[in-house]
Amino acid sequence: MEKHKILALAVNHRSKQIDRVQDLFTKYGCSIKARIGLHEAGDACSEEGLILLQLVPGEENLASFMDELNVIEGVRTKYIEL
Repeated sequence: MEKHKILALAVNHRSKQIDRVQDLFTKYGCSIKARIGLHEAGDACSEEGLILLQLVPGEENLASFMDELNVIEGVRTKYIEL
């Protein structure tokens, strides 16, 4: 059975940082199989959010991708393999 590779990102200050995060999603786009974004919505959009990325099997650029994300202020990543 194939392992599922998930990269979770906690993003603070979404409105300030999301452009830099999105640029990296574009750069590593061929490594991303699926993407889900979660944040509080309703009366006002939350400045904090959670993004889950399902990565393609055999991804070799994971360390570089995570390193580049982690240098962005307010972004934390966690890799999960199921």
